[in-house]
Amino acid sequence: MRLSASLFHTALITVLLVLAGCSVTPSDDFTPIDVTNAAQAKAWELQGKIAVKTSQDKFSTNLYWLHQPKANDLRLTTVLGTTVLTLKTNQGMATLEVDGKTYRDSNAQDLLTGISGWSIPLDSLPLWITGQIGSNDKIVSYNPDGTINQLISHDSEANWVVSFLGWQQQSGALVPRLLKVERENVQIKIQTNQWTAVAAKTK
Repeated sequence: MRLSASLFHTALITVLLVLAGCSVTPSDDFTPIDVTNAAQAKAWELQGKIAVKTSQDKFSTNLYWLHQPKANDLRLTTVLGTTVLTLKTNQGMATLEVDGKTYRDSNAQDLLTGISGWSIPLDSLPLWITGQIGSNDKIVSYNPDGTINQLISHDSEANWVVSFLGWQQQSGALVPRLLKVERENVQIKIQTNQWTAVAAKTK
């Protein structure tokens, strides 16, 4: 089953108005660690905000993301911590939960685009969020302090322009504070309020 972008947006707004559900808290299976640079963090937790703007939709909400080498847990929440959307990936399978419905696909990007209509570079975001670049990325400019100011990421559909609008120290590493990702009629802003490098607890 596929939802149009407008129907998905309507469903998401409806859920946002319902103040019921589970609040997001950091996983008890991980413990915070300090790193000298973000690349050393094999796993991390992010708490912040995300704003998505397209030619048809405009949406802003809180963001929680637990990233691991082979798994992700990404959630959109209300200001009260109520989860309204969950996107999980694990061992090559993606699961999207929204408005009481569950959708699955082998590709998280295709799943999110197909259901919501949002074109978001999910595979590249973990790198950009931590100030790193991928094989398809070309740095356009640097800030005076040597941090990245802007890069272009080559994509078969249309290139992404990624602007790093601020940096901050988190968990001992320098990571972006505000990220803007855009192409044609799509703009995504991610504000990192708290980025925490984590390691799995030994059992």
